[in-house]
Amino acid sequence: MRAALRRRFWATVPARLRLLRAATLLLATAVTALLTVAGLAVSGTWDSVAGRDAPRTTSAADLNLALNDMDAQAANILLSSGDAGKGRLQTPYDKAVGFYGSARREIGHDLRTLAVAAQGDRADEKTVENLTDDFAEYQELIGRALENDGHAGGKSAALADYRKATDLLQVKLLPESRTLVASNDRVFDAEYTAARSTLSAQLVATTALSLFLLAVLALLQWYLARRFHRIVNPPLVAGTLCTLLAVILGAQMLTSSSGDLRGARRDAFDSVVALSRARAIAYDANADESRYLLDPQRRDQYARSFLAKSQQLYGIRGATLDTYDDGLSTSWRAYETDHHDLRFTGEFRRELDNITFPGERAAAERTVETYAVYQRDDRKIRALLASGQEREAVEFCMDWKPGTSNAHFGAWMAALDKVTDINRAHFASSVRDGRSAVSDLLPWAGGLLLAAMALTALGLRPRLAEFR
Repeated sequence: MRAALRRRFWATVPARLRLLRAATLLLATAVTALLTVAGLAVSGTWDSVAGRDAPRTTSAADLNLALNDMDAQAANILLSSGDAGKGRLQTPYDKAVGFYGSARREIGHDLRTLAVAAQGDRADEKTVENLTDDFAEYQELIGRALENDGHAGGKSAALADYRKATDLLQVKLLPESRTLVASNDRVFDAEYTAARSTLSAQLVATTALSLFLLAVLALLQWYLARRFHRIVNPPLVAGTLCTLLAVILGAQMLTSSSGDLRGARRDAFDSVVALSRARAIAYDANADESRYLLDPQRRDQYARSFLAKSQQLYGIRGATLDTYDDGLSTSWRAYETDHHDLRFTGEFRRELDNITFPGERAAAERTVETYAVYQRDDRKIRALLASGQEREAVEFCMDWKPGTSNAHFGAWMAALDKVTDINRAHFASSVRDGRSAVSDLLPWAGGLLLAAMALTALGLRPRLAEFR
Protein backbone atom coordinates (compact mmCIF):
# COMPACT_ATOMS: atom_id res chain seq x y z
CA MET A 1 0.00 0.00 0.00
CA ARG A 2 2.82 2.34 0.84
CA ALA A 3 4.43 1.70 -2.52
CA ALA A 4 1.11 2.21 -4.30
CA LEU A 5 0.56 5.52 -2.54
CA ARG A 6 4.08 6.62 -3.38
CA ARG A 7 3.61 5.79 -7.06
CA ARG A 8 0.26 7.59 -7.10
CA PHE A 9 1.27 10.78 -5.30
CA TRP A 10 5.03 11.23 -5.63
CA ALA A 11 6.92 8.66 -7.67
CA THR A 12 6.11 10.20 -11.06
CA VAL A 13 6.56 13.76 -12.28
CA PRO A 14 2.82 14.30 -12.96
CA ALA A 15 2.03 12.97 -9.48
CA ARG A 16 4.46 15.40 -7.90
CA LEU A 17 3.08 18.33 -9.88
CA ARG A 18 -0.51 17.42 -8.99
CA LEU A 19 0.40 17.06 -5.31
CA LEU A 20 2.17 20.44 -5.23
CA ARG A 21 -0.72 22.03 -7.12
CA ALA A 22 -3.23 20.55 -4.67
CA ALA A 23 -1.15 21.74 -1.69
CA THR A 24 -0.94 25.25 -3.20
CA LEU A 25 -4.67 25.47 -3.88
CA LEU A 26 -5.55 24.05 -0.47
CA LEU A 27 -3.28 26.45 1.40
CA ALA A 28 -4.45 29.44 -0.66
CA THR A 29 -8.06 28.45 0.04
CA ALA A 30 -7.28 28.13 3.76
CA VAL A 31 -5.62 31.56 3.88
CA THR A 32 -8.57 33.08 1.96
CA ALA A 33 -11.07 31.46 4.34
CA LEU A 34 -9.13 32.56 7.42
CA LEU A 35 -8.91 36.16 6.21
CA THR A 36 -12.61 36.16 5.33
CA VAL A 37 -13.61 34.81 8.74
CA ALA A 38 -11.29 37.32 10.43
CA GLY A 39 -12.69 40.18 8.36
CA LEU A 40 -16.29 39.25 9.17
CA ALA A 41 -15.41 38.91 12.86
CA VAL A 42 -13.74 42.34 12.89
CA SER A 43 -16.74 43.89 11.13
CA GLY A 44 -18.98 42.33 13.77
CA THR A 45 -16.74 43.69 16.51
CA TRP A 46 -16.95 47.21 15.12
CA ASP A 47 -20.74 46.90 14.86
CA SER A 48 -20.86 45.88 18.53
CA VAL A 49 -18.46 48.64 19.61
CA ALA A 50 -20.21 51.45 17.75
CA GLY A 51 -23.78 50.20 17.96
CA ARG A 52 -23.96 48.63 21.42
CA ASP A 53 -20.94 48.69 23.76
CA ALA A 54 -20.02 52.37 23.60
CA PRO A 55 -23.61 53.76 23.42
CA ARG A 56 -24.87 51.82 26.42
CA THR A 57 -21.83 52.81 28.50
CA THR A 58 -22.26 56.48 27.61
CA SER A 59 -26.03 56.23 28.21
CA ALA A 60 -25.34 54.98 31.74
CA ALA A 61 -22.85 57.83 32.24
CA ASP A 62 -25.37 60.34 30.85
CA LEU A 63 -28.00 58.98 33.25
CA ASN A 64 -25.64 59.51 36.17
CA LEU A 65 -25.02 63.08 35.03
CA ALA A 66 -28.71 63.84 34.40
CA LEU A 67 -29.68 62.57 37.87
CA ASN A 68 -27.12 64.90 39.46
CA ASP A 69 -28.26 67.76 37.25
CA MET A 70 -31.94 67.25 38.02
CA ASP A 71 -31.29 67.26 41.76
CA ALA A 72 -29.05 70.32 41.47
CA GLN A 73 -31.72 72.19 39.55
CA ALA A 74 -34.40 71.20 42.06
CA ALA A 75 -32.23 72.71 44.79
CA ASN A 76 -31.68 75.82 42.64
CA ILE A 77 -35.42 76.21 42.08
CA LEU A 78 -36.08 76.06 45.82
CA LEU A 79 -33.15 78.37 46.55
CA SER A 80 -34.12 81.06 44.02
CA SER A 81 -37.94 80.92 44.19
CA GLY A 82 -38.37 83.18 47.20
CA ASP A 83 -41.52 82.84 49.30
CA ALA A 84 -44.24 81.74 46.86
CA GLY A 85 -42.56 83.95 44.26
CA LYS A 86 -41.93 86.93 46.51
CA GLY A 87 -38.26 87.95 46.36
CA ARG A 88 -37.60 85.50 43.53
CA LEU A 89 -34.27 85.62 41.67
CA GLN A 90 -35.94 85.52 38.30
CA THR A 91 -33.08 84.67 35.90
CA PRO A 92 -31.61 81.89 38.07
CA TYR A 93 -35.11 80.56 38.71
CA ASP A 94 -36.07 80.46 35.03
CA LYS A 95 -32.81 78.79 34.07
CA ALA A 96 -33.15 76.22 36.85
CA VAL A 97 -36.70 75.34 35.73
CA GLY A 98 -35.53 74.89 32.14
CA PHE A 99 -32.52 72.75 33.09
CA TYR A 100 -34.68 70.70 35.45
CA GLY A 101 -37.09 69.79 32.63
CA SER A 102 -34.26 68.93 30.26
CA ALA A 103 -32.60 66.67 32.84
CA ARG A 104 -35.87 64.85 33.56
CA ARG A 105 -36.44 64.16 29.86
CA GLU A 106 -32.84 62.96 29.47
CA ILE A 107 -33.29 60.53 32.37
CA GLY A 108 -36.44 59.08 30.77
CA HIS A 109 -34.61 58.60 27.46
CA ASP A 110 -31.56 57.01 29.13
CA LEU A 111 -33.69 54.61 31.19
CA ARG A 112 -35.45 53.38 28.03
CA THR A 113 -32.11 52.94 26.23
CA LEU A 114 -30.60 51.06 29.16
CA ALA A 115 -33.66 48.84 29.55
CA VAL A 116 -33.19 47.65 25.96
CA ALA A 117 -29.42 47.24 26.42
CA ALA A 118 -29.89 45.22 29.62
CA GLN A 119 -32.04 42.54 28.00
CA GLY A 120 -30.47 39.14 28.59
CA ASP A 121 -28.38 40.30 31.56
CA ARG A 122 -30.46 39.61 34.65
CA ALA A 123 -28.30 41.72 36.97
CA ASP A 124 -28.49 44.78 34.71
CA GLU A 125 -32.21 44.21 34.09
CA LYS A 126 -32.79 44.25 37.86
CA THR A 127 -30.69 47.40 38.27
CA VAL A 128 -32.67 49.22 35.56
CA GLU A 129 -35.95 48.09 37.15
CA ASN A 130 -34.82 49.41 40.55
CA LEU A 131 -33.67 52.67 38.96
CA THR A 132 -37.01 53.13 37.25
CA ASP A 133 -38.96 52.49 40.47
CA ASP A 134 -36.67 54.66 42.58
CA PHE A 135 -36.79 57.47 40.02
CA ALA A 136 -40.59 57.43 40.12
CA GLU A 137 -40.44 57.82 43.91
CA TYR A 138 -37.82 60.54 43.56
CA GLN A 139 -39.98 62.50 41.11
CA GLU A 140 -42.94 62.25 43.48
CA LEU A 141 -40.89 63.69 46.34
CA ILE A 142 -39.47 66.52 44.21
CA GLY A 143 -42.94 67.26 42.82
CA ARG A 144 -44.30 67.52 46.35
CA ALA A 145 -41.40 69.77 47.37
CA LEU A 146 -42.01 72.13 44.45
CA GLU A 147 -45.73 72.17 45.15
CA ASN A 148 -45.19 73.05 48.81
CA ASP A 149 -42.67 75.71 47.79
CA GLY A 150 -45.37 77.38 45.72
CA HIS A 151 -47.40 78.11 48.87
CA ALA A 152 -46.66 81.06 51.14
CA GLY A 153 -44.62 79.85 54.10
CA GLY A 154 -44.16 76.46 52.47
CA LYS A 155 -40.38 76.50 52.36
CA SER A 156 -39.96 74.34 55.46
CA ALA A 157 -42.25 71.58 54.14
CA ALA A 158 -40.60 71.82 50.73
CA LEU A 159 -37.17 71.42 52.31
CA ALA A 160 -38.30 68.32 54.23
CA ASP A 161 -39.47 66.70 50.99
CA TYR A 162 -36.30 67.74 49.18
CA ARG A 163 -34.17 66.15 51.90
CA LYS A 164 -35.95 62.84 51.38
CA ALA A 165 -35.51 63.13 47.62
CA THR A 166 -31.81 63.99 47.69
CA ASP A 167 -31.17 61.23 50.26
CA LEU A 168 -32.90 58.77 47.92
CA LEU A 169 -30.70 60.05 45.10
CA GLN A 170 -27.48 59.59 47.06
CA VAL A 171 -28.37 56.25 48.66
CA LYS A 172 -30.04 54.48 45.73
CA LEU A 173 -30.23 56.28 42.38
CA LEU A 174 -26.62 57.38 42.00
CA PRO A 175 -25.08 54.09 43.22
CA GLU A 176 -27.40 52.17 40.86
CA SER A 177 -26.49 54.38 37.91
CA ARG A 178 -22.78 54.04 38.69
CA THR A 179 -23.26 50.27 38.84
CA LEU A 180 -24.63 50.39 35.29
CA VAL A 181 -21.70 52.51 34.10
CA ALA A 182 -19.22 50.04 35.60
CA SER A 183 -21.14 46.98 34.37
CA ASN A 184 -21.48 48.19 30.79
CA ASP A 185 -17.89 49.38 30.72
CA ARG A 186 -16.69 45.97 31.96
CA VAL A 187 -18.65 44.24 29.20
CA PHE A 188 -17.09 46.56 26.62
CA ASP A 189 -13.63 45.98 28.06
CA ALA A 190 -14.06 42.19 28.10
CA GLU A 191 -15.20 42.18 24.46
CA TYR A 192 -12.31 44.47 23.53
CA THR A 193 -9.81 42.14 25.22
CA ALA A 194 -11.32 39.07 23.55
CA ALA A 195 -11.37 40.74 20.13
CA ARG A 196 -7.73 41.83 20.39
CA SER A 197 -6.71 38.35 21.51
CA THR A 198 -8.60 36.79 18.60
CA LEU A 199 -6.98 39.18 16.13
CA SER A 200 -3.53 38.27 17.47
CA ALA A 201 -4.28 34.54 17.09
CA GLN A 202 -5.65 35.09 13.58
CA LEU A 203 -2.56 37.07 12.61
CA VAL A 204 -0.27 34.27 13.83
CA ALA A 205 -2.33 31.62 12.03
CA THR A 206 -2.50 33.66 8.81
CA THR A 207 1.23 34.34 8.89
CA ALA A 208 2.06 30.67 9.45
CA LEU A 209 -0.23 29.43 6.67
CA SER A 210 0.96 32.17 4.33
CA LEU A 211 4.63 31.32 4.89
CA PHE A 212 3.83 27.67 4.26
CA LEU A 213 1.99 28.63 1.06
CA LEU A 214 4.90 30.76 -0.14
CA ALA A 215 7.31 27.93 0.68
CA VAL A 216 5.22 25.51 -1.42
CA LEU A 217 5.14 28.00 -4.30
CA ALA A 218 8.93 28.43 -4.05
CA LEU A 219 9.37 24.64 -4.00
CA LEU A 220 7.13 24.32 -7.03
CA GLN A 221 9.08 26.97 -8.92
CA TRP A 222 12.37 25.26 -8.01
CA TYR A 223 11.09 21.84 -9.07
CA LEU A 224 9.86 23.14 -12.45
CA ALA A 225 13.20 24.86 -13.07
CA ARG A 226 15.13 21.73 -12.12
CA ARG A 227 12.95 19.18 -13.91
CA PHE A 228 12.07 21.13 -17.05
CA HIS A 229 15.17 23.34 -17.22
CA ARG A 230 13.08 26.52 -17.16
CA ILE A 231 14.50 29.24 -14.97
CA VAL A 232 11.17 31.05 -14.64
CA ASN A 233 7.55 29.99 -14.99
CA PRO A 234 5.84 33.37 -15.60
CA PRO A 235 2.31 32.43 -14.41
CA LEU A 236 3.75 30.83 -11.30
CA VAL A 237 5.93 33.86 -10.55
CA ALA A 238 2.91 36.10 -11.02
CA GLY A 239 0.91 33.84 -8.72
CA THR A 240 3.64 33.99 -6.10
CA LEU A 241 3.70 37.79 -6.28
CA CYS A 242 -0.10 37.89 -5.97
CA THR A 243 0.14 35.64 -2.93
CA LEU A 244 2.85 37.77 -1.34
CA LEU A 245 0.82 40.95 -1.89
CA ALA A 246 -2.34 39.28 -0.57
CA VAL A 247 -0.49 38.17 2.55
CA ILE A 248 0.81 41.70 3.12
CA LEU A 249 -2.68 43.19 2.70
CA GLY A 250 -4.22 40.55 4.96
CA ALA A 251 -1.63 41.12 7.68
CA GLN A 252 -2.13 44.88 7.33
CA MET A 253 -5.89 44.43 7.72
CA LEU A 254 -5.44 42.46 10.94
CA THR A 255 -2.76 44.70 12.46
CA SER A 256 -4.63 47.88 11.48
CA SER A 257 -7.85 46.52 12.96
CA SER A 258 -6.06 45.65 16.19
CA GLY A 259 -4.43 49.09 16.35
CA ASP A 260 -7.69 50.90 15.58
CA LEU A 261 -9.47 48.85 18.22
CA ARG A 262 -6.88 49.82 20.79
CA GLY A 263 -7.11 53.46 19.72
CA ALA A 264 -10.90 53.40 20.04
CA ARG A 265 -10.97 51.74 23.44
CA ARG A 266 -7.78 52.62 25.32
CA ASP A 267 -6.75 55.95 23.80
CA ALA A 268 -10.18 57.48 23.27
CA PHE A 269 -12.98 55.73 25.14
CA ASP A 270 -11.12 55.30 28.43
CA SER A 271 -10.83 59.09 28.48
CA VAL A 272 -14.48 59.53 27.50
CA VAL A 273 -15.53 57.39 30.48
CA ALA A 274 -13.21 59.24 32.89
CA LEU A 275 -14.37 62.63 31.64
CA SER A 276 -18.06 61.63 31.73
CA ARG A 277 -17.55 60.49 35.30
CA ALA A 278 -15.82 63.79 36.07
CA ARG A 279 -18.73 65.74 34.61
CA ALA A 280 -21.26 63.85 36.73
CA ILE A 281 -19.16 64.44 39.87
CA ALA A 282 -18.88 68.14 38.93
CA TYR A 283 -22.65 68.52 38.71
CA ASP A 284 -23.08 66.77 42.04
CA ALA A 285 -20.46 69.03 43.65
CA ASN A 286 -22.19 72.09 42.21
CA ALA A 287 -25.46 70.80 43.65
CA ASP A 288 -23.77 70.51 47.07
CA GLU A 289 -23.16 74.26 47.00
CA SER A 290 -26.87 74.91 46.41
CA ARG A 291 -27.82 72.34 49.08
CA TYR A 292 -25.36 74.02 51.45
CA LEU A 293 -27.10 77.37 51.02
CA LEU A 294 -30.60 75.87 51.03
CA ASP A 295 -30.38 73.69 54.14
CA PRO A 296 -28.66 75.28 57.17
CA GLN A 297 -29.07 72.14 59.29
CA ARG A 298 -26.99 70.06 56.87
CA ARG A 299 -24.27 72.56 56.01
CA ASP A 300 -21.48 70.56 57.58
CA GLN A 301 -22.62 67.45 55.72
CA TYR A 302 -22.75 69.25 52.37
CA ALA A 303 -19.37 70.94 52.95
CA ARG A 304 -17.79 67.52 53.56
CA SER A 305 -19.55 66.14 50.50
CA PHE A 306 -18.29 69.01 48.32
CA LEU A 307 -14.72 68.41 49.50
CA ALA A 308 -15.00 64.66 48.87
CA LYS A 309 -16.16 65.24 45.30
CA SER A 310 -13.40 67.81 44.78
CA GLN A 311 -10.91 65.17 45.89
CA GLN A 312 -12.43 62.71 43.41
CA LEU A 313 -11.81 65.21 40.63
CA TYR A 314 -8.44 66.59 41.74
CA GLY A 315 -7.17 64.75 44.78
CA ILE A 316 -4.77 66.47 47.18
CA ARG A 317 -3.60 64.41 50.14
CA GLY A 318 -4.77 65.79 53.49
CA ALA A 319 -6.45 68.89 52.02
CA THR A 320 -9.36 70.67 53.71
CA LEU A 321 -11.59 73.33 52.19
CA ASP A 322 -9.32 75.94 53.76
CA THR A 323 -6.11 74.44 52.33
CA TYR A 324 -7.43 72.98 49.07
CA ASP A 325 -6.81 76.06 46.89
CA ASP A 326 -3.17 76.37 47.97
CA GLY A 327 -2.64 72.64 47.44
CA LEU A 328 -4.19 72.84 43.99
CA SER A 329 -2.03 75.81 43.01
CA THR A 330 1.20 74.21 44.30
CA SER A 331 0.59 70.79 42.74
CA TRP A 332 -0.47 72.32 39.43
CA ARG A 333 2.69 74.40 39.17
CA ALA A 334 4.68 71.23 39.84
CA TYR A 335 2.77 69.42 37.09
CA GLU A 336 3.43 72.23 34.61
CA THR A 337 7.15 71.85 35.31
CA ASP A 338 7.04 68.04 35.16
CA HIS A 339 4.06 66.25 33.63
CA HIS A 340 5.02 63.10 35.52
CA ASP A 341 4.77 64.81 38.92
CA LEU A 342 2.30 62.80 41.01
CA ARG A 343 1.21 65.28 43.66
CA PHE A 344 -2.45 65.02 42.72
CA THR A 345 -4.80 62.19 41.81
CA GLY A 346 -8.40 61.80 40.63
CA GLU A 347 -10.29 61.89 37.35
CA PHE A 348 -8.26 64.81 35.98
CA ARG A 349 -5.04 62.93 36.71
CA ARG A 350 -6.44 59.90 34.88
CA GLU A 351 -7.14 61.99 31.81
CA LEU A 352 -3.80 63.81 31.91
CA ASP A 353 -2.02 60.44 32.06
CA ASN A 354 -3.85 59.30 28.91
CA ILE A 355 -3.04 62.18 26.56
CA THR A 356 -2.95 60.81 23.02
CA PHE A 357 -4.38 63.22 20.47
CA PRO A 358 -3.37 66.64 19.09
CA GLY A 359 -4.81 69.44 21.18
CA GLU A 360 -5.89 67.09 23.97
CA ARG A 361 -3.29 68.16 26.54
CA ALA A 362 -4.01 71.88 26.08
CA ALA A 363 -7.76 71.22 26.41
CA ALA A 364 -7.28 69.04 29.50
CA GLU A 365 -5.03 71.61 31.14
CA ARG A 366 -7.55 74.35 30.38
CA THR A 367 -10.18 72.23 32.14
CA VAL A 368 -8.10 72.13 35.33
CA GLU A 369 -7.43 75.88 35.14
CA THR A 370 -11.15 76.71 34.86
CA TYR A 371 -11.82 74.22 37.67
CA ALA A 372 -9.40 76.15 39.90
CA VAL A 373 -11.38 79.36 39.28
CA TYR A 374 -14.63 77.60 40.20
CA GLN A 375 -13.05 76.27 43.39
CA ARG A 376 -12.06 79.79 44.47
CA ASP A 377 -15.67 80.89 43.91
CA ASP A 378 -16.80 78.23 46.37
CA ARG A 379 -14.66 79.78 49.10
CA LYS A 380 -16.17 83.20 48.34
CA ILE A 381 -19.69 81.78 48.69
CA ARG A 382 -18.85 80.33 52.09
CA ALA A 383 -17.13 83.55 53.19
CA LEU A 384 -20.17 85.66 52.21
CA LEU A 385 -22.47 83.32 54.13
CA ALA A 386 -20.19 83.35 57.19
CA SER A 387 -20.26 87.16 57.20
CA GLY A 388 -24.06 87.21 57.25
CA GLN A 389 -24.50 88.13 53.57
CA GLU A 390 -26.77 85.19 52.72
CA ARG A 391 -28.61 86.80 49.79
CA GLU A 392 -25.32 87.97 48.26
CA ALA A 393 -23.96 84.44 48.62
CA VAL A 394 -27.04 82.97 46.90
CA GLU A 395 -26.89 85.53 44.10
CA PHE A 396 -23.18 84.95 43.51
CA CYS A 397 -23.71 81.18 43.53
CA MET A 398 -26.69 81.15 41.18
CA ASP A 399 -26.29 84.12 38.87
CA TRP A 400 -25.06 83.71 35.29
CA LYS A 401 -23.49 87.12 34.88
CA PRO A 402 -19.78 87.21 33.97
CA GLY A 403 -17.62 86.72 37.05
CA THR A 404 -20.22 84.77 39.04
CA SER A 405 -19.97 81.15 40.16
CA ASN A 406 -22.41 79.72 37.63
CA ALA A 407 -20.67 81.58 34.80
CA HIS A 408 -17.36 80.07 35.91
CA PHE A 409 -19.00 76.64 36.27
CA GLY A 410 -20.26 76.99 32.70
CA ALA A 411 -16.75 77.87 31.50
CA TRP A 412 -15.40 74.82 33.33
CA MET A 413 -18.01 72.53 31.74
CA ALA A 414 -17.30 74.03 28.29
CA ALA A 415 -13.59 73.24 28.74
CA LEU A 416 -14.44 69.73 29.94
CA ASP A 417 -16.73 69.22 26.94
CA LYS A 418 -13.97 70.29 24.57
CA VAL A 419 -11.51 67.65 25.76
CA THR A 420 -14.32 65.06 25.79
CA ASP A 421 -15.25 65.98 22.22
CA ILE A 422 -11.63 65.48 21.12
CA ASN A 423 -11.73 61.93 22.45
CA ARG A 424 -15.20 61.24 21.07
CA ALA A 425 -14.09 62.43 17.63
CA HIS A 426 -11.05 60.13 17.68
CA PHE A 427 -13.18 57.24 18.90
CA ALA A 428 -15.47 57.75 15.89
CA SER A 429 -12.41 58.12 13.63
CA SER A 430 -10.93 54.84 14.92
CA VAL A 431 -14.23 53.07 14.26
CA ARG A 432 -14.33 54.44 10.69
CA ASP A 433 -10.68 53.50 10.08
CA GLY A 434 -11.23 50.01 11.50
CA ARG A 435 -14.20 49.40 9.26
CA SER A 436 -12.35 50.81 6.25
CA ALA A 437 -9.39 48.51 6.88
CA VAL A 438 -11.70 45.53 6.41
CA SER A 439 -13.83 46.85 3.55
CA ASP A 440 -10.83 48.20 1.59
CA LEU A 441 -8.23 45.48 2.13
CA LEU A 442 -10.16 42.23 2.44
CA PRO A 443 -11.60 42.22 -1.13
CA TRP A 444 -8.14 42.92 -2.56
CA ALA A 445 -6.49 40.18 -0.48
CA GLY A 446 -9.20 37.68 -1.41
CA GLY A 447 -9.06 38.62 -5.09
CA LEU A 448 -5.29 38.31 -5.22
CA LEU A 449 -5.40 34.87 -3.62
CA LEU A 450 -7.99 33.70 -6.15
CA ALA A 451 -5.77 35.08 -8.90
CA ALA A 452 -2.79 33.24 -7.41
CA MET A 453 -4.74 29.98 -7.48
CA ALA A 454 -5.76 30.52 -11.12
CA LEU A 455 -2.21 31.47 -12.16
CA THR A 456 -0.75 28.43 -10.40
CA ALA A 457 -3.16 26.13 -12.24
CA LEU A 458 -2.40 27.95 -15.50
CA GLY A 459 1.35 27.66 -15.01
CA LEU A 460 1.19 23.90 -14.39
CA ARG A 461 -1.24 23.07 -17.16
CA PRO A 462 1.34 22.95 -20.03
CA ARG A 463 3.73 20.84 -17.95
CA LEU A 464 1.04 18.31 -17.06
CA ALA A 465 -0.11 18.22 -20.68
CA GLU A 466 3.30 16.91 -21.70
CA PHE A 467 2.54 13.62 -19.90
CA ARG A 468 -0.84 12.89 -21.45
